[in-house]
Amino acid sequence: MALILCIETATEVCSVALFLDEKLLGVKESSARNVHSAMLTTFIGEIINSSGFSYGSLDAIAVSMGPGSYTGLRIGVATVKGLCYALDKPMIAVPTLQAMAAGINYKLQITNDGAGENIEYRRPGSLLICPMIDARRMEVYCGVFDHANREVREVRAEVIDEFSFGEFLADHVVVFGGEGADKSKPFLSNHPNALFMDGFQASALFMAGIAAEKSRQQQFENLAYFEPFYLKDFVAGKPRVKGLR
Repeated sequence: MALILCIETATEVCSVALFLDEKLLGVKESSARNVHSAMLTTFIGEIINSSGFSYGSLDAIAVSMGPGSYTGLRIGVATVKGLCYALDKPMIAVPTLQAMAAGINYKLQITNDGAGENIEYRRPGSLLICPMIDARRMEVYCGVFDHANREVREVRAEVIDEFSFGEFLADHVVVFGGEGADKSKPFLSNHPNALFMDGFQASALFMAGIAAEKSRQQQFENLAYFEPFYLKDFVAGKPRVKGLR
């Protein structure tokens, strides 16, 4: 039995979930802007205290590794590193877009909302999933995954236009979801094979399967050297303090 705490801070969503052998024991999350630093440790404490387990009972702590918000990723990884050092627990890194793809696939299979009612789930190869995270300006972070959550195309930062994903849309239904999907709609929504899952967000709820498998395979990170998967270099904005240039 593996007790794994999962933490997702790669997007605007601050999310914490606790799983025992992939069974959800508790979740706390907020999509309010810029609350990661204020709420993350509070959410962690509330979930542990209400679970009937102690911090020492944890078998591992998983963190969403990116791509995503530079600040959000730094907060999440720094918090998990601190907990793992203090508790002497292993750290698991979960690719953010792969976890989102797992979440989209799960939601498609249990609901008939949005794209779900139009898709044949049980026909292997008929469906691809493309989670998207807003990368600012005209870019999104995106990846393409199949029905078994295997990566079909590498994760990249991409400017979306009407020709994007043409090689996949020609032969597959592609479901787009995540905060970056909204900016792609004007370019892709007219394609008959492009479907959008509105309102989908990243969540620690979708990390359980990947984290559990990595725990079984003992695929843990080096706490001293691990860095988030930023994908793009951080560019600091210009200060907006009067008198500074």
